[in-house]
Amino acid sequence: MHIFKMMMRIARTILLALLVVTPVTASAERIKDLASIQGVRENQLLGYGLVAGLDSSGDMTTQTPFTVQSIISMLTQMGVSLPSNTTLQLKNVAAVMVTATLPPFARPGQTIDVTVSSMGNAKSLRGGTLLMTPLKGADGQVYAMSQGNLLVGGVGAAAGNAKVQVNHLSVGRIPGGATVERAVPTVLGQGDYINLELNVMDFTTATRLADAINLALSPSTEIAAAIDGRTIQVRAPTGSARVAFVSQVENLQVDPAQGGARVIVNARTGSVVMNQMVTLENCAISHGNLTVVINTDVAVSQPNPFSQGKTVQVPKSTIDIQSDKGGLVMLNKGVSLGEVVKALNSIGATPQDLLAILQAMKTAGALRAELEII
Repeated sequence: MHIFKMMMRIARTILLALLVVTPVTASAERIKDLASIQGVRENQLLGYGLVAGLDSSGDMTTQTPFTVQSIISMLTQMGVSLPSNTTLQLKNVAAVMVTATLPPFARPGQTIDVTVSSMGNAKSLRGGTLLMTPLKGADGQVYAMSQGNLLVGGVGAAAGNAKVQVNHLSVGRIPGGATVERAVPTVLGQGDYINLELNVMDFTTATRLADAINLALSPSTEIAAAIDGRTIQVRAPTGSARVAFVSQVENLQVDPAQGGARVIVNARTGSVVMNQMVTLENCAISHGNLTVVINTDVAVSQPNPFSQGKTVQVPKSTIDIQSDKGGLVMLNKGVSLGEVVKALNSIGATPQDLLAILQAMKTAGALRAELEII
């Protein structure tokens, strides 16, 4: 019995050595790219502020009263009192929304990038400076303070009725423009376990990921198990050793399972994208174009002299219907993506026509794929 156990351990050691020595196939991916650790996530921040220093391209205060209210409130906090009947007519200030993403494990004192977007009728934020703006989370707490000079990637000029603009002028960015003031508690696992969550739910990939962790880090005992098609529970050491353990786990290589056959159709742009699992069954397609042309000419009906009639317009419409001859095309069964593309190209249909053909093929059962319209 002891000899049998010893032979099993030797066999597992040899198998693990072969996996390490054997070069990884092109289809293998790191666990870091396939899954994330439960609880390690980003948080969105939002704030309302003012951008000053614009070159007469700010909000028109008569149409954006919230900008004037913000300026008066800011001046009041600074000890500047304005008469009650004062009407501000400013052109170099704009009200903006400030957004940022707080990364996991961010600590007070670190800086993050912010995006500044105009919410009024400012023509441009180019050359402006964001005044100190608190950024709050979903719980209403302030997690960062932002301030700095805006970087706008667009440029524009206008004179009279002529206007030239390149890129967008109403949105700017401040690299490192916010300082973290409060840390978000991030729990790296619960108790003796950490949970890995797949980016795309797949039972086969979850099983392979758990097997790869067990084989590489603990050949003798099972430390990873797939809970469902998305979550893999892994027993991990506690304390500072957990960070090194997670580093080993996320750099392991796994062959993910091939996804299901899917065709993505964008009805707005006419784009069609399909993956390598799409196949076709034998089918016949008749495709033709129907064109309807309506022309309307306006004629003038002139009354006879001294008839006290009125001149009226009489529209005359002509309708012309043209139908192209649609031949019957036989599509053979395709077992690869290249054969499917070749078969669809033989129809000679435009991308817009292809949308209707794919839907009809799916209804007829000839398209072996999930059809998703976005």
